[in-house]
Amino acid sequence: MSTKHAKAAERFIRNKTQEQWHNETLWMVREKRDKLAMNIPEWEDLRELSSQIKLHTLSHLDEYLVRFVEKAESNGVIVHWAKDAQEHNAIVHEILSKRQVKKLVKSKSMLTEECHLNKYLIERGIDVVESDLGERILQLKNEMPSHIVLPAIHLTRQEVGKLFEEKLQTEKDNSDPTYLTHAARKHLRNEFLTADAAMTGANFGVAETGDVVVCTNEGNADMGTSFPKLHIVSIGIEKLVPDYQALSVYTRLLARSATGQPSTTYTSHYRKPRKGCEMHIVLVDNGRSASLGNEEHNQTLKCIRCGACMNTCPVYRRSGGYSYTYFIPGPIGINLGMLRSPKEYFDNVSACSLCYSCNNVCPAKIDLADQIYRWRQQLDSFGKADPTKKVMSFGLKFLFDRPKLYNTGLKFTPIINHLPRFLLYNDLNGWGKGREMPAFAKESFTELWKSGKIG
Repeated sequence: MSTKHAKAAERFIRNKTQEQWHNETLWMVREKRDKLAMNIPEWEDLRELSSQIKLHTLSHLDEYLVRFVEKAESNGVIVHWAKDAQEHNAIVHEILSKRQVKKLVKSKSMLTEECHLNKYLIERGIDVVESDLGERILQLKNEMPSHIVLPAIHLTRQEVGKLFEEKLQTEKDNSDPTYLTHAARKHLRNEFLTADAAMTGANFGVAETGDVVVCTNEGNADMGTSFPKLHIVSIGIEKLVPDYQALSVYTRLLARSATGQPSTTYTSHYRKPRKGCEMHIVLVDNGRSASLGNEEHNQTLKCIRCGACMNTCPVYRRSGGYSYTYFIPGPIGINLGMLRSPKEYFDNVSACSLCYSCNNVCPAKIDLADQIYRWRQQLDSFGKADPTKKVMSFGLKFLFDRPKLYNTGLKFTPIINHLPRFLLYNDLNGWGKGREMPAFAKESFTELWKSGKIG
């Protein structure tokens, strides 16, 4: 049974140049991460501390949420609670419509992608402008991000150049990155100056002070919030950390894990509204409380959205972000999608080789591969197990439970090496699609062991 992911991945790898470029580019980011990480002797201690802080915070989330809200409100911030995506969108729209906002400039936020906020607001007459360069490129193309940190990583500069020719009237056939960046900056500068309101996501919320912390490399969040008198922050409830000491652990881990930088270019702290201005924070649940109660999979909530698991994943690197059916791809996306709706996103669990590279690089030490394996074991209970694999598993159990039959069959397996190719390579042989079958040895390991040839 071919999954949606397998079919989409097949389409992606038909373009061998794109596949190779995508794979090599992301692996380069992984190598940059390794170089910086290995220069810090206490790197593994930081990862362990990061994991423990997150586990502590999540297990006391009710207390930290109350503390965060009390501090934020004492700073003059208006705090809203949203139980789901619909409520989040309605709250944001109400804030904007009451203040006659016509244009909203917005920095990168995967939570607003999760809630489909842009579409919701645009349908209600509000012009939404993405200010992150990658996100703006995708907005002009009417596409979703293919990576949570590098949203337009699947596009070449030539494709961006053609897009800018059409949308921004740039020079024909000029795909020089510096030129395109300046063109985008000029285009966005006017959007910043004419926006009625600004919106940001948040990498962290600090319970001790009520601060929200936003990490960017372009300064777009700072530009967006500098001019309008209204600033809205959208933040998932799992993004809280206890205090600034805890925050310091994550600021050392985040950029190194995400892009191989010592730190993001801008780490902006928003504590209170500017004089004469308004600041709103929307705290969003949208299934997070339910995930917290899932003991087998609640570690997913430790994620700090660095994308390191994607950069290292051999499946993601070679199949692209759009091959996944959940809006977040890669190992973390597989797990988040399954927490959201196992029956809808079950096909993504096949997009994993269980190499455990994601576990090894995750700065919060999430057991990503272990969770994917556990999801696979539960597919039958969701009614989504592959029928072919079920038949194979039954047959193998039948064989393994009967040693005499198994050993007899083992003696005759070399015959398969001499069968006509059409009998071996067909629709019944999923392994043989795209690869050659290994030849069966003349003598099995058991026979070699018993004869004393090995051991």
